[in-house]
Amino acid sequence: MTTNPELDLVLERIIDVSPEQVWRAWTTPEQLMKWFTPAPWKTIDAEIDLRPGGAFCTVMQSPEGENFPAAGCFLELVENRKLVWTNAVAPGYRPANVAGQGCGDLVFTGVILMEPHGAGTKYTAIVMHADAETCQKHEGMGFHQGWGAALDQLVAMVKAG
Repeated sequence: MTTNPELDLVLERIIDVSPEQVWRAWTTPEQLMKWFTPAPWKTIDAEIDLRPGGAFCTVMQSPEGENFPAAGCFLELVENRKLVWTNAVAPGYRPANVAGQGCGDLVFTGVILMEPHGAGTKYTAIVMHADAETCQKHEGMGFHQGWGAALDQLVAMVKAG
């Protein structure tokens, strides 16, 4: 996949859990809620309708108890290898109104790639933005730290069984 450094943020790591375990962590609401939001934030609700056009919706909660709903739509799914979703489109491919959603009202498309790597996974998260200003804003909000911390939580959850 080709990325544009002016528009896209990329987090890439080798992790010691399998692509199948990463897939389940991303596609099972009960698992997603355990790791998806960097602590001390929490994910208190998740809806996953695992099909193109299906819902990918979460509710994140701040340490102060404020809730931040985020709704999106799956665009592409390749089991154990690739997840693509966007918050620019609501479930059923309906145009979305992102005002008031989580992520500071940022509109983006997320891509998660899972490639077998030894006994683990080469994990690549790509977040694509429409313009450089939005990309810089997302990076300034702590993209790499936050998405990296969430990935650490995913790995810890899988290893804990």
